[in-house]
Amino acid sequence: MTTSSTSSADHHPTESWPLLKRMAKTYLRPHIGTLVGALLLMAVASSMTAAWAKLMEMIFDGFQSRQTDRLIELSLIILGSFVLRGLATYGHSVLMSHIGQRVVATIQNQTYGHLMNSDLSFFQDNASGTLISRMTNDVGIMRSTVVECLTGSVRGVLTLAFLIGVMFWQDWRLALGASLVFPWTALYVARKAKKLRRVASHTQAAVASFADALNQTFQGIRHVKAYGMESHEQNRVGGLTERMYALAMKAARTASAAAPITEVFSGLTIVLVLLYGAWRIGEGQSTAGALLSFMTAFLLAYEPMKRLARVNPQMQAGMAAAERIFAMLDTAPQVVNTPGAKTLPPGKHGLKLEKVSFLYADGKPALTEVDIDVPPGRTVALVGPSGAGKSSVISLILRFFDPQQGRLLIGGTDIRDVTLESLRGQIALVSQEAVLFNESVRTNIAYGRPGASDAQIEQAARSASAHDFIAALPQGYDTVIGENGLSLSGGQRQRLTIARAMLRDAPLLLLDEATSALDAESERAVQAALRQLQQGRTTLVIAHRPSALADADYVYVLDHGRVVEHGTPAELMGGGGLYARLYGLGKPASSSVDGV
Repeated sequence: MTTSSTSSADHHPTESWPLLKRMAKTYLRPHIGTLVGALLLMAVASSMTAAWAKLMEMIFDGFQSRQTDRLIELSLIILGSFVLRGLATYGHSVLMSHIGQRVVATIQNQTYGHLMNSDLSFFQDNASGTLISRMTNDVGIMRSTVVECLTGSVRGVLTLAFLIGVMFWQDWRLALGASLVFPWTALYVARKAKKLRRVASHTQAAVASFADALNQTFQGIRHVKAYGMESHEQNRVGGLTERMYALAMKAARTASAAAPITEVFSGLTIVLVLLYGAWRIGEGQSTAGALLSFMTAFLLAYEPMKRLARVNPQMQAGMAAAERIFAMLDTAPQVVNTPGAKTLPPGKHGLKLEKVSFLYADGKPALTEVDIDVPPGRTVALVGPSGAGKSSVISLILRFFDPQQGRLLIGGTDIRDVTLESLRGQIALVSQEAVLFNESVRTNIAYGRPGASDAQIEQAARSASAHDFIAALPQGYDTVIGENGLSLSGGQRQRLTIARAMLRDAPLLLLDEATSALDAESERAVQAALRQLQQGRTTLVIAHRPSALADADYVYVLDHGRVVEHGTPAELMGGGGLYARLYGLGKPASSSVDGV
């Protein structure tokens, strides 16, 4: 089993440039034409801002010399520049939003596809709330980075460049002195970048923990209320919200630290520009209009400079989110189709485990040299106390994991030599946990066989003794049954999963504690449905209750990951071994769920 670590970026932020390069190459390159169009419109909008500064000189000097004949012309030019700037701003905003939303959709589709192909161990090592946070919060932050940060930074740089050009056009000496405040601000912002990235990483980790806590609480709300733990859960979640608040304030303080010093330096620069400009006017080396134009350009440049400083925290949050997303995407699954894997041909195959040994991630043995033979069309049971390794056998057959030693054969073929799709396509699983979705009854039954007809779905439901209760539901087969089928009883939920297995019509059937959570009446109904399902199929049954073993042709007894007994139920009952001790008095073994 492999342990993934999607949160490594939380503590060791990488450099921004490789992340930016990867984001641009992966997500922006397909939209290069749209991006170029947006950049051109940004340049138009920025140039209009710079044009206003130059127009101020012409207007002021015109008033001073009482030459107002061009006033109407200049007024129309100013109005035109505002209209052009507004249209350009609208255009680049829409184009960048288009890019951003497409990037979000692409990342979410890519991430979800990667998760669906990840190993089961990945989901054991990462809480569902954390993964949901990656798909929603982190991807949303990346969208903001692509759209708002890219738009704000590029437009800010362009506006700054045009305005600095106007300042140098008016007076290069004065512009050189006034521009010293810009690189100082940029240097200060760069020094704060790593700290902002660390804070952003910790914030996103806290948001993931918050989402995970909510997910756990909502899923277990019945137990929360039954045990009177509302206050405990409120305090636990309250601690997480306080953590997020503290991190948000730390980010705000770090991001805002440059503002006071920048304001002081900018104010000092403005005073010096005014004094120097007044001296030049007094010496006849400049005009009041030129000074006003210069001051207008400097003041207009001051705003994009501050905007660039404000973009930095958002950029660092986006980089932290990208690290976490890419760390997840870079976690390669270990269980994959081997080179040259073939399609498992359909048919009634037998199942064999030959000297199979399997270790948990911590190195603890789960199975040791296990030999099991399930002949074609026969029913074989696995029994033993909790933790004996029974559920591990099921997981290996489905190739959720691969054994460290030994082979699993289906129809005489090593399952590692066939494709995962064809292997799992010939297996139907009915487990203790009746996994249903917040969809209609029809959709839940057809889950393993998309495209099944209504007649096929209804026939599967009848075979599973489920049709009568389905017909009594408010909308029959179109009734939405709620999350995990909570609107149904335990027996009804289980019969729907059996109907799903029947509709799948797979030749190999795995029954993992399929009736252990049911009452006696529900168990009888489900057992009747299971007998119908087992007909003509190769079946491996895991069971604790003696009633579930009645149809077994052969039994393997596991204890501490080893086969300690095997034989027919009658042979084992008379053998005086573990099987007889577990079932001899008609008492079931512990019904705890085995760990995988």
